[in-house]
Amino acid sequence: MLLVPPQDSGHWLLALALNAVLISLAQRLPLLTRAGWIHAGVLGTLLWGTLGWPGWLAVVLYLLLGSLVTRLGYRRKLDSGLAEARGGRRGPENVWGSALVGTVLALLVPAAAAPLQALLLLGFAASFAAKLADTFGSEIGKRWGRHTVLITSLRAVAPGTEGAISLEGTAASLAGSGLMALVMLGLGLISGWRAGLLVLGVGLLATLLESLIGATLQRRWHWLSNELVNGLQTLLAAALAMLPVALGLITLG
Repeated sequence: MLLVPPQDSGHWLLALALNAVLISLAQRLPLLTRAGWIHAGVLGTLLWGTLGWPGWLAVVLYLLLGSLVTRLGYRRKLDSGLAEARGGRRGPENVWGSALVGTVLALLVPAAAAPLQALLLLGFAASFAAKLADTFGSEIGKRWGRHTVLITSLRAVAPGTEGAISLEGTAASLAGSGLMALVMLGLGLISGWRAGLLVLGVGLLATLLESLIGATLQRRWHWLSNELVNGLQTLLAAALAMLPVALGLITLG
């Protein structure tokens, strides 16, 4: 597993310079809005500064995988009024709705002792697994879900309804969570098959809980935006992964 020492000012200057160059080159890609790219540069600098290139690359892969699945069947989703706005480009609110919890955990890692680092990185991995699971489930479910139901009542509803789930979308959520768990394992941010399975399972569970929040609280409280729900989902995922390990209910060694 990756062990992260505190970084000096030279490392942070390198992180800032690298991300400035990379963001300037990547802005032509239809992934983020102009403001979204600026915020992604801040996010990338923080992640490279705290976790080095593995943490940075994990989130870049998350962004690429999420953007790819958003564009699958995009024309059909556009015709049905279910496509993401701005041609699928994400803005600052999307960047931080997805990554704020993971970034806070990453900022805590360098100053933590090794056992606590492992716990924080587990929460970091789970937060992004949950978001990729959510993106996969939502985008696949809206396009290919054949029977969409409300999670609270199992009553048939239109695709794209808050709190709606489908068999196809749930299977896609499992695949998205699994992919992110593999990325985190491959980059050494988490270690061992137990940690991988925990991240996978928590990613799917947090996505189902996000649908439950959408079907209940979000339908009632109009101030509860999608970005706030995304942040809550990632917080739930991190907590669900970290608490059982911290309490000794699950051992990863």
